Amino acid sequence: MALDQSFVGRSYPPTDPYEVGREKIREFAEAVGDPNPAYTDAEAAKAFGHSDVIAPPTFVFTITFKAAGQVIQDPQLGLDYSRVVHGDQKFAYTRPVRAGDRLTVTSTIEAIKSLAGNDILDIRGEVHDEAGEHVVTAWTKLVARAAEEG
Repeated sequence: MALDQSFVGRSYPPTDPYEVGREKIREFAEAVGDPNPAYTDAEAAKAFGHSDVIAPPTFVFTITFKAAGQVIQDPQLGLDYSRVVHGDQKFAYTRPVRAGDRLTVTSTIEAIKSLAGNDILDIRGEVHDEAGEHVVTAWTKLVARAAEEG
């Protein structure tokens, strides 16, 4: 069943604030194998001009994908998540994510397309800090594979 095209442009309420912790940043940097000291050592981060440790660029996926759950779980949209694969991801930063940030995400359905029986869903996540300042925009592309015949 094709996704409802009328959902393009629909935004969902901002998430509750997510507080970015130093340990979460360290764990993420370790998991992705990035030894940059700006991710684990506050003094090294300060030497690079940051006020505290910063997160690797893909760290924000952990909160933007969770926020996209509002879209994914919307029963009116008609997405069969059992058929979904992650198609693409991209980010546009205003500034790095820092330890101590309290971030909220507002998800918006940017596009819905059908291609060879597959539904392609583009979700934009706007991430803001506690002061309401933009930090990063994340785009997530999900592909709901066509149902197999037979």
